[in-house]
Amino acid sequence: MTDIAAPRTAFINLPVKDLARSVEFFTALGFTFDPQATGDDTAYMVVGDGASVLLHVERFFREFTGSEIADTSTTREVAVGLSAVNREEVDELTDRAVAAGGQAVGVQDQGFMYMRAFRDLDGHQWSFIHLDMSAMGQQ
Repeated sequence: MTDIAAPRTAFINLPVKDLARSVEFFTALGFTFDPQATGDDTAYMVVGDGASVLLHVERFFREFTGSEIADTSTTREVAVGLSAVNREEVDELTDRAVAAGGQAVGVQDQGFMYMRAFRDLDGHQWSFIHLDMSAMGQQ
């Protein structure tokens, strides 16, 4: 039996309308791209040691998945949450996303959890989240 708690690497695949604009958008947030895994149809974005996002032009994404692409103006096909080291980083990164052309979605502040969400240029929903584990039981 496989141990579900074993270390894993996550590969998130998302369709984008304009690959160059999407790379520019996420670069403005501080993400880097692996040039060896980036080409005309796909850009490989490094999120952290255990996670990456592959941005695919829509045509390639359809071929890759064998399905149509969700209309992000009316539905959410995914909501990607990324950790932040503190509340200030949540604000800084989300503000950078909005300044780069993203759309602010909302804020959740539950004391121990602070999150701000935004939509990228293609309407995919993202959020930066800071969890303060020391404040978790104090609510």
